[in-house]
Amino acid sequence: MAKRLVLIAEDDAHIRQGLADALESEGYATCTAADGKQALARVAEGGVDLILLDIMMPERNGYDVCRDLRKAGHAIPIVMLTAKGEEIDKVVGLQLGADDYVAKPFGIHELLARVEAVLRRCPRRPPANEPRGKLPTSYRFGAADIDRKTYVARKARKTYALTALEMKLMDTLHAQPNAVMSRDALLNAVWGIDYYGTTRTLDQHIAQVRKKIEKDPASPRHILTVHGVGYRYVP
Repeated sequence: MAKRLVLIAEDDAHIRQGLADALESEGYATCTAADGKQALARVAEGGVDLILLDIMMPERNGYDVCRDLRKAGHAIPIVMLTAKGEEIDKVVGLQLGADDYVAKPFGIHELLARVEAVLRRCPRRPPANEPRGKLPTSYRFGAADIDRKTYVARKARKTYALTALEMKLMDTLHAQPNAVMSRDALLNAVWGIDYYGTTRTLDQHIAQVRKKIEKDPASPRHILTVHGVGYRYVP
């Protein structure tokens, strides 16, 4: 099997090289970008399996790159690297479609563990003609039609790109209609039992999914919050 390719988008040359050396020593292939424009251009070439995306970069910052990629329909897993410690900065990244974040300064072993965990829960998409288990290639979810081949939600004549985690989250809820699922159960099913983050990540992803599948995301009718427990999907 080909090595997983990690794009390192980081403007500090020393950090960029250090991350490349660490990842390659663990069996990954790497490519690099020194600014946001270079990162977008490298993704356009294809083959990238995961992006380590620094927030503070010239040309286009990490938020801009993440927003542009998700708007264009790219579901590549993104781990944001940030020196900022405020929760609001992490929340913004998650709202834009990032899959995880690591705050600087970070230990290389923690970073490698997060990369491995994100890739494990966001596997490569199979070819279009490869079956995806027992789930249909398309289904109705809330007010949207979901296409699992293209990771697209269609609602009221609008098309929304879905990230790999959003797709997995909807698959999990779709398989348990009307059942109350705890936050821990959803985190384990979607992010994996070795996830380092908090339930805040789940809540932010639920908010993003609601925007794409609810007629009125502010008053959801399909993904309901069960206070103190978790969420319930009502078809």
